Amino acid sequence: MANYYCLMAGVPDISLQDLQDPQISLQQFREQTEEVITEKDSKLLYYFYLKKDCLNLVKMLKHPEVELNTYGNLSREQLEDLITSARTMNFNVHRYPSFMSIFAREYDYNKDKAGYFPEDVILYQFYTYAMDCPNKFISAWYKLNLDLTNMLTAFIARKYGWSVSDYIYGDNEVNEMIRNNNTKDFDLKNEYDYVVEIMNIVDTDDPVDKERLIDAFKWKWLDEATFFDVFSLEAVFAYLCKLEMMERWEQLEPEKGQARFKEIIENLRGEAKVPDEFIRKQIK
Repeated sequence: MANYYCLMAGVPDISLQDLQDPQISLQQFREQTEEVITEKDSKLLYYFYLKKDCLNLVKMLKHPEVELNTYGNLSREQLEDLITSARTMNFNVHRYPSFMSIFAREYDYNKDKAGYFPEDVILYQFYTYAMDCPNKFISAWYKLNLDLTNMLTAFIARKYGWSVSDYIYGDNEVNEMIRNNNTKDFDLKNEYDYVVEIMNIVDTDDPVDKERLIDAFKWKWLDEATFFDVFSLEAVFAYLCKLEMMERWEQLEPEKGQARFKEIIENLRGEAKVPDEFIRKQIK
């Protein structure tokens, strides 16, 4: 695997505290990366941008003329082709990931079902797909994201008396433990050393603080996983993930942040009753 010394030595150090004065954007780093990345490693960075494709696919299925995230691998024309091919049962798994074609084909049948949240469904399918990435670091990153999502969902659901199993996607080891265990930590602490930290995050009252703590946890994981490989493809991938977090927070004005949190809760709760004080909590 290639060594990206010149690329990584030339980019600024970044942290979540740099939001007021970002020294490099995600787009700038992408352009720098494309100038030096090998063809083999480009196929691994494909997974980072594929997540954008998945969310763009949902946007287009809902509103065909919607503005798309520009960071994806697929153009609007390619997404239109994916949707058309899927609906006519003529999709090609070699042209697009098959899970995306299947999702597009089934969307019209599922969209009006109670409790169907397409963004959640396709992200679960994406994480499952990305966990099969041949790069161990990238595979572990997406496994962490899936496990973390389900752990947070389970702890929040239990905290507010919701049926935990109604909100958990998939049948992996973490989910089976969550569904089949009634202890406070779902017996996860014995297998995952970060569970106590996740439980503390769930107990944080302020929704914005909660999201920042989640991103800080992910940031720390990326730092530790690439500590000895600062010029590797893994370091390049981690830097992309960090810039994505920074860009999201940079654009997250207080009003938008509150609206986004309400959207997250609405997607999570389905028909469940969310405590009023949880929704009314204002961003400082």
